Amino acid sequence: MRPLLHQTPYKALGLVFGIVILLVSFALSVVLGSSHTSLASVIQSLTHYDVNSNEQVIIRTTRLPRALFAALVGGNLAVAGALMQALTRNPLASPSIFGINAGAISCVVIAITFLPLTSITQLIWVAFAGAGIAAFAVYFLGSLGREGLTPVKIVLAGSAMTALFSSFTQGMLVVREATLQNVMFWLAGSVAGKNVDTLIPVLPYMLAAGVAALVLAHPVNILSSGDDVARGLGQKLGLVKVSVAITVILLAGSSVAVAGSIGFVGLVIPHITRSIVGIDYRWVIPYCAVLGAVLLLLADLAARFVIMPGELPIGIMTAMIGVPFFIYTARKGLGSNGGKP
Repeated sequence: MRPLLHQTPYKALGLVFGIVILLVSFALSVVLGSSHTSLASVIQSLTHYDVNSNEQVIIRTTRLPRALFAALVGGNLAVAGALMQALTRNPLASPSIFGINAGAISCVVIAITFLPLTSITQLIWVAFAGAGIAAFAVYFLGSLGREGLTPVKIVLAGSAMTALFSSFTQGMLVVREATLQNVMFWLAGSVAGKNVDTLIPVLPYMLAAGVAALVLAHPVNILSSGDDVARGLGQKLGLVKVSVAITVILLAGSSVAVAGSIGFVGLVIPHITRSIVGIDYRWVIPYCAVLGAVLLLLADLAARFVIMPGELPIGIMTAMIGVPFFIYTARKGLGSNGGKP
């Protein structure tokens, strides 16, 4: 399928347009909600903050952090999905479908249930460990047999590990019902109720992984052409694959640590991006970061209005979008074309 934007100037212009949409979505996320505010109030809360103004307090302590979390987590998950699809050459790959999110959440729930861990600084390492365990298990199981790693086998392995880790999580909640309220946020997925202090411990990992993804874009282009071609071009396959895997774990683990289980962003956005700019990951990575942020901002915004005055978990909103897309992708048989549109 020919990309919508096939020339570099158009791709650059499209990225600028995407950033504009991102800024508009961010502004809407801050302004709209159960109590509407004005853009002027948002600007005033940033330039002349008045602690006696309830409206400005809500903007500074609730709306702005929430929008920032949604943008960062959406971008992280989309980039992680794009890298996973390139690494496995499977368009069904994403952190949620391959069990990475489930592994991170399961370890976080176990840590909260049996260990005195409560701070985000501690839990982020638990989330990284769970994501790493799940990634290794899926890759190992998908590589068993004479045929080695195949798209079908790795999807089955991912589904099996997702079910396994979800069972562990549910088992912990049955054993310790009192833990349910403490972990409900991770199970449902949410960016609500956050403050900037929660973001500070994970921000360095998010930024480092984002920079690593951009640096790896060119090697990933070569890797996606096949192992034999990559070796012929002098690519160090082991180093590239390990680097991509670590980057995915950092992106997915940090997202789970601050927002819980938010699925399908890493599945949907890479497909949309490749339909726009093709399979050059030097463009796919930044486009995924921008479009993933836009998707989660709009999903969070929609979650506020579906059952007002209550709110739906953002994970439910992304699932409503992602499940039909997953079924469509599987029915089209894209798992056999190397992850290309």
